[in-house]
Amino acid sequence: MLHIQPSLVALLGAGMLIVVSGLTRSEYLSSVEWDTLLFFAGLFIMVGALVKTGVVNDLARAATQLTGGNIVATAFLILGVSAPISGIIDNIPYVATMTPLVAELVAVMGGQPSTDTPWWALALGADFGGNLTAIGASANVVMLGIARRAGAPISFWEFTRKGAVVTAVSIALAAIYLWLRYFVLLH
Repeated sequence: MLHIQPSLVALLGAGMLIVVSGLTRSEYLSSVEWDTLLFFAGLFIMVGALVKTGVVNDLARAATQLTGGNIVATAFLILGVSAPISGIIDNIPYVATMTPLVAELVAVMGGQPSTDTPWWALALGADFGGNLTAIGASANVVMLGIARRAGAPISFWEFTRKGAVVTAVSIALAAIYLWLRYFVLLH
């Protein structure tokens, strides 16, 4: 419609808030989560490198060979791999990396029913996998920084012990849902 990038809208909004707030430069700069911003900048740089070097395309070819192009096997492979990986790599750059891979897999399986299933497997696996570790989701990283500043730090391993249980149960339920929704109830 307006053809304006969301990043430009966000920057303009932030700039207006800074002007209206009346805060000094040091006040608003000290409240920025710099560790978090640098963490995500590094992650997106690594993801860009994986796409540019062809690693993502190589993974798509390997996944197609592994599953034989079978949609059921592909969906469960994506779900099963996405959870632990997005628990280690933040789920936003993980999904950004996997999107071209899933698009290529779906294109290869074009004539099969339920080609949206791999997309749901990616969404569920990455979202629930983000609960596995403290660095699995942006919200986790931000929450840890805020908790630390509030004097209630949560260790990586404390988070992971609880997150592993939540993730395992969530992925099991997601697998059952995908199986029923796309492979049992469709037929």
